[in-house]
Amino acid sequence: MVAAKSKRGTHAIGRRKCAVARAYLRDGKGEITVNSKPMDQYFARKTLQMVVNQPFEVLENRENFDVLVTVRGGGASGQAGAVRHAISRALTEINTEEFRAPLKAEGYLTRDSRCVERKKYGRHKARKRPQFSKR
Repeated sequence: MVAAKSKRGTHAIGRRKCAVARAYLRDGKGEITVNSKPMDQYFARKTLQMVVNQPFEVLENRENFDVLVTVRGGGASGQAGAVRHAISRALTEINTEEFRAPLKAEGYLTRDSRCVERKKYGRHKARKRPQFSKR
């Protein structure tokens, strides 16, 4: 697991699709900053904000930590999943005994390896075939 203590707090890396997120957790009052913007500005959709907050909702302690996140690559959905993964990993680094079991049960510590399948030669998309012509 890639997590370490730094001057910014506990650090962990999360990945989803092509997105990579670095999360720094420290004691605070529940503020989440993504790429120098408040989370509700960076992730405008409520569903993406919900995805980012899921680890804290499982543990019921959002007000205890400030989160600073840098995320690159992918789209909005992939970035939100990467941030969730990074936050979950950082939380387990802070308190393994209490936090690991509930986060693992929800599947937040597992890297979701699904990504877009590549386009194949002779096909319209990854799997779509050209139209069959009898004559």
